[in-house]
Amino acid sequence: MAMRVITLGTAGGPRWWPPVLSDSRWGISTAVEVDGRVYLVDVGHGAGRQFTRAGLEMSDLGAVFLTHLHSDHTTDLANLALFGLFTMSATSKPVPIIGPGDRGALPPVSPLATVPPDPVAPHRPTPGTADLFRLLMEAHATDLNDRVLDALRPNPQHLFAAQDIVIPPEVGFDANACPTPAMQPFTVFEDDRIRVDATLVEHPPIAPAYGFRLTSEHGSVAISGDTTRTDNMVRLAQDVDLLLHEAISFEWVEGLYADRTDATSRASVSHHRRSHTSVTDAVAVAEQAGAGSLALHHLVPGNRDTDLWRAATAGASLPVLIPDDLDVLPIGRTPPVTC
Repeated sequence: MAMRVITLGTAGGPRWWPPVLSDSRWGISTAVEVDGRVYLVDVGHGAGRQFTRAGLEMSDLGAVFLTHLHSDHTTDLANLALFGLFTMSATSKPVPIIGPGDRGALPPVSPLATVPPDPVAPHRPTPGTADLFRLLMEAHATDLNDRVLDALRPNPQHLFAAQDIVIPPEVGFDANACPTPAMQPFTVFEDDRIRVDATLVEHPPIAPAYGFRLTSEHGSVAISGDTTRTDNMVRLAQDVDLLLHEAISFEWVEGLYADRTDATSRASVSHHRRSHTSVTDAVAVAEQAGAGSLALHHLVPGNRDTDLWRAATAGASLPVLIPDDLDVLPIGRTPPVTC
């Protein structure tokens, strides 16, 4: 296959969804392979292990893209570098890690708070992708300096080049006042095999948060990241071959917090409602965009029966997939048969 998607992990949320079995869904991570080169979108829990299980090689890694900096999308970034240095060549061009920049301001405190919470790391409370990677490597300096100085392994800061996405100023982005302005997608990466465009999506309070579209000569795939239903995602996914969109069960959310009236539970319900997409709305985004097909991933809860997700897509006017981890989804149109 010239272009294909491998769903390394399809569960969403910062949880280990019980029961933890051999066929359980791992944290969110998607590999897009184009002519043998691999591009990763998000690196949730287990992404490195799943990358290996899929038969992929770190030497084929072309770039890593982070939709946003919530932990369930980034927690295996350190492992990618710490373990990848044993299979990557220091003579190769550094692999770009491309994601959101510094938020620039803390989000507002929830109106449900009775006492303002203390922020973590008030001296640097909202690092972007470049600082995130640098700080992760500094935190592991004891280990890394053993590998670099004694075993002569390459410094991972020479193997990877982390960089923040720069939002065009004319978009009018403001992390608190205008986190998701209406906009056209803009290009954040391009090499000899693929172009990656981004748009701002709506996942409050985190900002910026992105959806990505990866386009090659063989086809196109769009990945929503975490978002509520937004027209920016429709524009990004216009006529795409495959849209991978997040989905949450709001029935599960309401059931989980049904008997809880404490501030934390009420704030959690509010967050999920403002920041995520129902199956019905994900289908509507795909239909409005004219996508060739839709795959639901970043599933919350990550342990819900697949048949329940599938039942919620009844009536969709396009093919809808509920992929398992390590499923392979081909991209592109089937060429006509010629005699």
